[in-house]
Amino acid sequence: MEEKFKDYYKILGVSKTASQDEIKKAYRKLARKYHPDRNKGDKEAEEKFKEINEAYEVLGNPDNRKKYDEVGMYWRNYDEYKKAQEQARRSGFSGGFGGGFGADFGGFSGGTYEGSWEDIGDIFDFFGGGFSRRQRANVPRKGRDLHAEMTIDFDEAYHGTARIIDLGDKKLRIKIKPGAYEGQVIRLKGKGGKGINGGPDGDLYITIHVAGSPEFVRKGDDLYTTVNVDDVTAVLGGKVPLKTPSGIIQITVPPGSSCGKKLRIRGKGMPVYGKENEYGDLYATVKIIVPENPTPQEKQLYEQLKKLRHL
Repeated sequence: MEEKFKDYYKILGVSKTASQDEIKKAYRKLARKYHPDRNKGDKEAEEKFKEINEAYEVLGNPDNRKKYDEVGMYWRNYDEYKKAQEQARRSGFSGGFGGGFGADFGGFSGGTYEGSWEDIGDIFDFFGGGFSRRQRANVPRKGRDLHAEMTIDFDEAYHGTARIIDLGDKKLRIKIKPGAYEGQVIRLKGKGGKGINGGPDGDLYITIHVAGSPEFVRKGDDLYTTVNVDDVTAVLGGKVPLKTPSGIIQITVPPGSSCGKKLRIRGKGMPVYGKENEYGDLYATVKIIVPENPTPQEKQLYEQLKKLRHL
């Protein structure tokens, strides 16, 4: 059955001139929208999620994207196409592959060709030389890429972790570096399907999902939380304890800190994935705590304060 062309740019809702950062943002937005955890039992959303990951596998990798832009749906067999291009050139076929076949053949410039391997072979045979059908059958081809998903908790994302993946015929130990983020795709080269006719094995792409934390909200590499501050410290300033992913620390609360004030603690956010000793920041929003059952002496002091303020 002939594989149909998929416009990965259209699937992610970006233009062909989109930057890698724009592609990543579009992917993360769609991945959150169609994530299986948010659409339990929705088969349509499940298929959409797989399609989004397939598109990001190509467009999220600059090398894969370049191949896709040049030869469309046949990017996995890019090397064979380049060989075929050279063969066609030597045979006197001037159309080539680089920018598409040209207007006479309704080319596939920019990844729009919707023909099949057989169609391309017929063109080569027509112009002489090229690959015969038997030769094409023996062309080394890369094995099929495989896709898997893995969910880790917040602490594992912060500290890094290792998991065992069962591929049926073998088991792989996957090491995930600190700072892994939702929707991240990890590529394991050569761990996919077996190559054809001596071609290279396919790759394994693992999409990472990170469970939420009851204490921290993550935005990129920065974290957001709240810090309880008693009324006296909020007015006079002082030290208070704050829980971070790496442990409890003491932070300084400036005098006159009102409820809702954000305190920035540099370098106490998430690790930056793939960069040693680099971290985002932690933002703590002040939550002022007043005594529920003040002592008689405390009440007296509050009464004095009330008089001083003419309240």
